[in-house]
Amino acid sequence: MSTDKQTVSHILDTLHNVNRFSARAMFGEYALYADGKVVGLICDDTLYVKIVPASQELEKICEKGSPYPGAKPHYVLSEEQLSSLSQLPQILFSIAKSLPEKKRKLKANK
Repeated sequence: MSTDKQTVSHILDTLHNVNRFSARAMFGEYALYADGKVVGLICDDTLYVKIVPASQELEKICEKGSPYPGAKPHYVLSEEQLSSLSQLPQILFSIAKSLPEKKRKLKANK
């Protein structure tokens, strides 16, 4: 089942920071970006957040699950948690800050 575009819009609206959050379509599902880095996935109309030390605050309040078969476990945020977890944007920014910078591909000389 693919994610509804309205779900993605709702999640982005809930995060309140249009300039720093975005989502990109990916095989019928979506990657959630904070400051240009993937911090989670939106699959089957559910938000999955990467499990990294910067997201440890979610450990006691979220279940864990895989966004798709074979994927690493992620924190699964319910609709209620998405709406009530006021510190979620800060957690997502912390995750982004903790991730390595993208490596730029060098063009081969021909």
